[in-house]
Amino acid sequence: MKVTAIIPDDLIKEAMQVSKSETITETLKIALTSYIRSQKIKQIGAAVLKEPLEFKYTPQELRDLNRK
Repeated sequence: MKVTAIIPDDLIKEAMQVSKSETITETLKIALTSYIRSQKIKQIGAAVLKEPLEFKYTPQELRDLNRK
């Protein structure tokens, strides 16, 4: 997909340096992928806070199961 966007040069340059990318396209792909991942992690974290995980086994029971 082709996109036209107005992005400050210094922001692009810094993103290229940080991502060690050689092209703007590669830099934007890396940046968008990273942003999407971080947002998904935040969503998962919020879901866990709303409804905490419940564990079926105690740590000792898990150790015992793993040793079998």
